[in-house]
Amino acid sequence: MSYQHTLAGPAICAGVGLHSGQRVRLSIRPAPVNTGIVFVRTDLSSKNGADDNRVRVAAEAVTQTRLCTVITNASGVSVATIEHLMAALAALDVDNAIVELDGPEVPIMDGSALPFIQLIDRAGRRVQEAERQYIEILETVEAVDGAKVARLSPSDRFEVAFEIGFDSAAIGHQRVDLTVTEASFRRELADCRTFGFLSDVNALREAGLARGGSMENAVVIDGDRVLNPEGLRRPDEFVRHKALDAVGDLYVLGAPIIGRFEGVYGGHHMNNLAVRALLARPSAYRLRTLAMAMAEAV
Repeated sequence: MSYQHTLAGPAICAGVGLHSGQRVRLSIRPAPVNTGIVFVRTDLSSKNGADDNRVRVAAEAVTQTRLCTVITNASGVSVATIEHLMAALAALDVDNAIVELDGPEVPIMDGSALPFIQLIDRAGRRVQEAERQYIEILETVEAVDGAKVARLSPSDRFEVAFEIGFDSAAIGHQRVDLTVTEASFRRELADCRTFGFLSDVNALREAGLARGGSMENAVVIDGDRVLNPEGLRRPDEFVRHKALDAVGDLYVLGAPIIGRFEGVYGGHHMNNLAVRALLARPSAYRLRTLAMAMAEAV
């Protein structure tokens, strides 16, 4: 994938925001080279042509990471729960897209990235006439908060490892470690859903979160039991969803990674701390194209 890609046509869906509970219509549209991923809040009017209803995805745009990833522009306009869509765009090598939505949050769909993968598949992808840049990790950087760790280290491919541990017997201790490609993402991660505990629901809703959550878009755990009648899609669906989130959270860097990410007991907050730690140390990475890599190998 040495060239940039966008969608061949629009991909449109509608659904409920996991945290806001609002019904949202979303449209992913093609964009020119070097646009990146840009969200446009169509429910808000731009003022004086200032495009202040546009929120460009970037590491510095991430302003909140409690239970989801939120990006905000200089005018205070925000878009929440971008991680599952971002994971799908990253996995399918979509570099440039305009994402229009008429609400404050990307719809949760079924709680996984699979509906977004299917949307992009139906729209198709188009190769663009510009080389794709990659972020090559040269030195290990990490963020640590007690037992929580998020680490980026050198590798000749994109790898994601994640480890979680919960007291609930429904989850317990789980670990996943894989090389992430389009094929492996589709096969190993795409359909894994977000999850939450029934005991937390009231507190979350009082805090303005999880208002759209249900067993239609999340795995719900009560003590040591999974309440969803259909059960789990995979025995370790929980940790695989965490890996899915990491793929989306890392794509706020604006380019695919050549390197290894490891997350231990973390989530969106730790993922973003690792991103910021990388950017704070310019010697730890470099931008390069596949043509540059091939020239170096000669």
